[in-house]
Amino acid sequence: MNENSILMTNEVTPLRSLEARYYTDPAIFDLEMQGLFANSWQFAGHAAQLQKAGDFFTFEIAGESLFCVMDRDDTIRAFYNVCQHRAHQLVSGTGSARLITCPYHAWTYELSGQLRAGPNVKSVPGFRREDICLTSVQVENFCGFLFVNLDPQAAPMDEWFPGVREALRAHVPHIDRLQPLVWVEIPEACNWKVSVENYSECYHCALNHQTFSTGVVKPETYDIQPDGFCLRHTTECQNLDDMTYPVDLTANDYAGVYSSWFLWPMFSFQVYPGNMLNTYHWRPIDAGHVVVWRGWYSIDGAESDIVRQLAVQDRQTTVAEDIGLVESVQRGLNSRGYHPGPLVIDPKSGVNSEHSIAVLQQWMRGAGAAS
Repeated sequence: MNENSILMTNEVTPLRSLEARYYTDPAIFDLEMQGLFANSWQFAGHAAQLQKAGDFFTFEIAGESLFCVMDRDDTIRAFYNVCQHRAHQLVSGTGSARLITCPYHAWTYELSGQLRAGPNVKSVPGFRREDICLTSVQVENFCGFLFVNLDPQAAPMDEWFPGVREALRAHVPHIDRLQPLVWVEIPEACNWKVSVENYSECYHCALNHQTFSTGVVKPETYDIQPDGFCLRHTTECQNLDDMTYPVDLTANDYAGVYSSWFLWPMFSFQVYPGNMLNTYHWRPIDAGHVVVWRGWYSIDGAESDIVRQLAVQDRQTTVAEDIGLVESVQRGLNSRGYHPGPLVIDPKSGVNSEHSIAVLQQWMRGAGAAS
């Protein structure tokens, strides 16, 4: 074997990004709807939306209408939003009810989901109310944030995202008292994976996010590492004297820290200096459109000029900048001239590495999203 043969044998082929069709093909999106979206932990809403027995709210996951409700024993339950009689949807929007009553034929269910009554059902030989119950969905209260998984055999969130619950409580000591104050709706003309990938690397930050890179974080210290199905963002912060809101560094050990926890596939907790929590969650519309929701919170839902100011600043800077980026990428993915290039994977990780994108795309393949 000559020297050239040895060089060829030891040559490493760079890992390339996913082919464009995984971001543009409606058939792949349909597979994701049936598989990935249904079999992963998805954000439903916040526990503050359910203050007392009978409070409910509806939402949609993987093309299914669902609702969460507070039972009389203070248990939060989740159900498919469909009557077991002849399939009419049961509730809409948000509200409060002593019982769940179908508007079609007035079949009535307890808050536990068990059938209570139905007009003239006693006339049916062999009819057993105890055999009829709404179809339940796995639901978890994760530091006040409610997540559902349509897979009845799904492992609990602490197995998917090890250590995240404890880390959040350390970085946001008052998290159990937080309530939503501002929701910002951000439509993006791109595939959901384009938006998630953009969030999950800071290779582009210094060039495209001046406010974030000069006023919040030090990009050269930014790093993202996987743990379970979580991508953990860490960085050092800029001089906190330049922050646009007051930060009490004596409040706790993490008051001067920026951290983020992305929970695969479509949710992220983000903590700014001052233990200021905000969240992202993605709601895919079709292969080329997604809505990103930014949540901003305050203690006990109290009015806060600081939180509202941050929400406006974020929408006018980082969010607006990202919209332009991801929509340009989607247009490029639809070009016949695009051929997926190698990911920039630095063995030392760091801000100028796309190792987090490699991890994401591995998860996509493993979940069948890119099979």
